[in-house]
Order: sequence, then C-alpha cells, then structure tokens
Amino acid sequence: MKREAYAAARTASPAVHEYFARRLAQAGGSERLAPLPSAEAIEGLIDAAFWASLLKVEGYVPRISLAFLAPEDSEDAMRFERPLALAAGALTRVAPAVERPGVHLGVSYEMGELYVWGTTRAIPKYCFVLEVAAPGLLVVKHHSGEEAGKFVNVAVLEGDTIKIVDEYAPKQPECPALVTSLLGFASPASWADSLDVLVQLAVSMRAHGRGGCLLVVPTEHEEWRESIVSPIGYAVTPPFTKLAELSVLEPDADVAELTRTVDWIAGLTAVDGATVMNNRYELLGFGAKIARRRKFALVEQVMVTEPVQGSPKALVHPEELGGTRHLSAAQFVHDQRGALALVASQDGRFTVFEWSQCDGIVHGHRVEALLL
Repeated sequence: MKREAYAAARTASPAVHEYFARRLAQAGGSERLAPLPSAEAIEGLIDAAFWASLLKVEGYVPRISLAFLAPEDSEDAMRFERPLALAAGALTRVAPAVERPGVHLGVSYEMGELYVWGTTRAIPKYCFVLEVAAPGLLVVKHHSGEEAGKFVNVAVLEGDTIKIVDEYAPKQPECPALVTSLLGFASPASWADSLDVLVQLAVSMRAHGRGGCLLVVPTEHEEWRESIVSPIGYAVTPPFTKLAELSVLEPDADVAELTRTVDWIAGLTAVDGATVMNNRYELLGFGAKIARRRKFALVEQVMVTEPVQGSPKALVHPEELGGTRHLSAAQFVHDQRGALALVASQDGRFTVFEWSQCDGIVHGHRVEALLL
C-alpha cells in the first residue's frame, strides 16, 4: 500500500537544493566534489528516511545515514549485487548493518529511480547526507572536506517543523565564536583551536541526556567565585589539566585520547550543579551551586536567538528556556560578564549564554539544531 507523502519533504527540498547548488558552484572545479541532488531527489530521500525512522526492527529504532553519490564518486564503495529500492521497509531492514558512525548508505539514480547501491565511509566535500537521528527527526548535512571528519548541518526536520540553518548567522554582531565553529563556516586550523574543544564538549554534554551546565570562566581573576556557593561540591585541587594539555595537540596526534577526555569532563556535568572550567580548559570543580552576586540585580529577561532562517530575536524569562538550570546559568553570566555558560536540557535543547555588550543583556543562543 502506498504511503502518504511526508509533506515537510516537499516544503524543505527547494531550499536545501538551493543551498547545495550554491555551495558547489562556489567551490569550483579545483577539487573532487559530490554530485548535486535535484530537489526531487532530496524530497525522495527525506520522504523515505522519515517513514523508515518511524519503523522498528526487533524493538530497535533505525539509525541510518544516506549519502547521495554514485559508486564511482566514493573511494571505498561496497556495492550490493542487487541495489535496494529507496523505500522505508528496505532501509529499516538494512539499518543494523550501517548504524556505526561514519558508515553511509549510498544512493543514486538507476533507470530514472533512486536506489541504494551499497555502503561507503568515504564521501567527497559537499556530499548531501541525510541522517536519521531519532523517530521523526532528520538532519541534512554535508562533509566539510576536513580530515577530522567535521560535518556541517544544513537543515533539521522534526515532524512538521523545518529548521533551515542560517549560514549567515556568524556575520551578525556578537555571534559567539562557539556558534560560528558549530556552523562550520570557520574551519579550525588545528586541535589547538579552543573552539573545537568547546564544540566537542557541547556535543558530549548533549549526548549523555541527563542535562548539565558548564561554566567557562576567565583565568585573569577569581571574581567568578563571588557567584558560586563555597565550598564547591567537588572542588579539584590542583586544577585538572589533562584537557588543557590535549587541546594543543597537532591534528595528527592522539585525537582519540582528546575525545575520551572530553567525554570524561562532559560526564561530570550530569552531576547536580555546575561544572567549572577556565578558558585554558583546566577543570576547577563540579557540582557547584550558583548564587546571585552581591549587589547585582536579579536577571529578569534574556535575549534569545537561534541560527535558523526566519527565527527572530525574542526577550523571555530565562526559566522559559528550560527551568532553574537555565535561570542560574543566565544569572551567572549576568553577574560574571566575561564568562560563558553552556547548558544542556534533558530533552536535547542546548543554550549558550554570554553577555551582549551591544544590547546590555544576557544573550542566549539556542544551538541544538547544530549539534545533531
């Protein structure tokens, strides 16, 4: 029986096609690039992946990554003798074989129809990738071309909600460097780039699913302690410097150890209270209770933005972003204006708080669309 079409697929496909067409045109012919999928191909990929995401095999939700490219466009193509139809049932059945990170199902046209021709791990720059992140939750992304395997999110579709990432967000005044790095338009030169460490911490904090708060404080002074209840629940003495040491590694160094250490630190944020780290990535403690700084006003509003097309600025009470964790983080940044606060909610929302010098208010950047 023919399924009902996923309406959001048709709505989103023209904008996604225009994005990839522009990116490929800007890249020119100086490097190996992926083919450009038509709007119809994008619609077909999204539709099939959406319905597959709602099916289960033996109780498991499928985790699939679809890449639009021909076998000859990949350096390590593993081709099926008989291509699979691009249909929800076929995708669900093959999903257990390709659920490991970095493995994609290759999709291309054959006799005018979209088929799954096999699997691959190597995809060219700007290759259209569609990832099933959860039931009804899809992420359109592409490879940035960096050896580290960085992907850039283009759009997020969740049910009827469509979020097209605003690639021009980094050009806005006071866009945090962390958000710019997450958008993928400012490529880090090496692992010494601190932004990449914060990006990894943000991704890992969101992944543990328990919610958490990470405060990044200046090394120049100790005024941040005026906003923390003493003693810190689990103070670290001397400061734990493993992440600081690994953050200055060259790109070909032990990246796996850096990732393990990031996950180690991010795991601490699951403990009740805030984790505190200075901007050299030295861990100072976790389980810290935030208190309003003496003689500072209670934060009543924060300005909220999201790097998504059509998303306006909004003034809201910080509790509207996720409760007391967000309120305390906003208060900390309000009182400690050289600090940064990263806050993960249990439901997957993620907010970066910083003080806006232009607007004289705490600015909350909603970035979960960039972390999927």
